[in-house]
Amino acid sequence: MSLSQETRQKLIAAAQKARQYAYAPYSNYHVGAALLAENGTVFTGCNVENATYGATVCAERTAVFKAVSEGVREFQAIVVATSNGGSPCGICRQVLYEFAPDITVIMVDETGTVRHEGSLHDLLPMGFSPADLV
Repeated sequence: MSLSQETRQKLIAAAQKARQYAYAPYSNYHVGAALLAENGTVFTGCNVENATYGATVCAERTAVFKAVSEGVREFQAIVVATSNGGSPCGICRQVLYEFAPDITVIMVDETGTVRHEGSLHDLLPMGFSPADLV
């Protein structure tokens, strides 16, 4: 999937802004995400940590859950913004795969420099999908 430079920059800016809202008092690793739906809507999310750690929700899942809660289930791209261009965790990869196995994933650092851009298939080869439940 090819994104225009304008769309890419819009998503990067939205992810960086969302990162500012992260609640990460334990790891101090602030993450923002901007998820582009097929209909052009952008859903953002940030990580929200919890003292019990297991109750923590990542930025990518926050964005997906916001979209799904509003009836949107088809996605083109996601930008993940961290201090160092970090990658989505395994759970986030699986959640993205549920809805958009062909989604473009863009990872940027705190300056907005793209550290990786590619298909979710690159990050989760042989992912498990609803079709595997047959």
